[in-house]
Amino acid sequence: MIIIMKPDASAAAIDHIVNFIRQNGLETHLSTGHEVTIIGVVGDKTALADKNLEIAEGVDRILPVTESYKLTNKKFHPEPTIVKVGNTSIGGNNLVIMSGPCAVESAEQVMETAVAIKKAGAQILRGGAYKPRTSPYSFQGMEEDGLRLMKEAREATGLPVVCEVTSQAAIDAAVKYVDMLQIGARNMQNFFLLKEAGKTKLPVLLKRGLSATIEEWLNAAEYILAEGNPNVVLCERGIRTFETATRNTLDLSAVPVIRSKSHLPIIVDPSHATGVRDYVKPLALAAVAAGADGLMIETHPHPEKALSDGPQSLTFPQFEELCNTLRPVAALMGKPLA
Repeated sequence: MIIIMKPDASAAAIDHIVNFIRQNGLETHLSTGHEVTIIGVVGDKTALADKNLEIAEGVDRILPVTESYKLTNKKFHPEPTIVKVGNTSIGGNNLVIMSGPCAVESAEQVMETAVAIKKAGAQILRGGAYKPRTSPYSFQGMEEDGLRLMKEAREATGLPVVCEVTSQAAIDAAVKYVDMLQIGARNMQNFFLLKEAGKTKLPVLLKRGLSATIEEWLNAAEYILAEGNPNVVLCERGIRTFETATRNTLDLSAVPVIRSKSHLPIIVDPSHATGVRDYVKPLALAAVAAGADGLMIETHPHPEKALSDGPQSLTFPQFEELCNTLRPVAALMGKPLA
């Protein structure tokens, strides 16, 4: 449930309610807005039965929260969350683009990519050092060596870096090198991994599962927030349907739905959604028009030689053209791209 305090509620009255709830064995989460303060209550509400909280000093009204997710719920936290990744903020008044290769392959590849995407307008370098692949015989990534290359690219260009983690060992290694952890679609409901990522307090990019509902997605994010880490960015990357013309079916309706249900920022990955580079540009434009806070776009110096997902990767000239095309649309949506 949530307790909405009166606009003129004193700090003492708010503290009294918070302490009273905690004394009864429940957790509280405070959200202070411009006009009112909201106290989110997590735990067994029966402990507060017959406590007459609704008539306590400073209390305006008490509302139940019927959804299973609480901390990610907009009712708990009406103000949009802004997640800071290095020198970049996601969820603010600008469009953020993460770009880079699906898999880190060499020092030259990563550095060349970092320089090119920064020049075009990207603010975050993405790259896979750990690659969960459908086939056990496909390239699985350079692991910690790849992380080192990402860090070197960050030091050279100033771009913060994000990399997917697939295990506890991957998290332990990644925290030494990256600015943001990514939980991929296959691990969206790996609850142990979610909790461990939350414990790092690093920002987490959480991709939607292959067949996950929005409620399941928000509950997965709840695991991270429940560990005391509020820095979660959601990523819509397409879901599995009966359609075979594209790799997945990009659910752009997820953007406004998330906006209505959660305070967390949301970005869109049209590269993984389609699997075809020719479809990336129109869907990137549509994602921005739908209100996305950012995009994840795969780029590669030579997509035809890529060890992973070459067909969906843009060349550097294609990525630069995309950024130039996005600028007027982003500006129209009130989220300009630098």
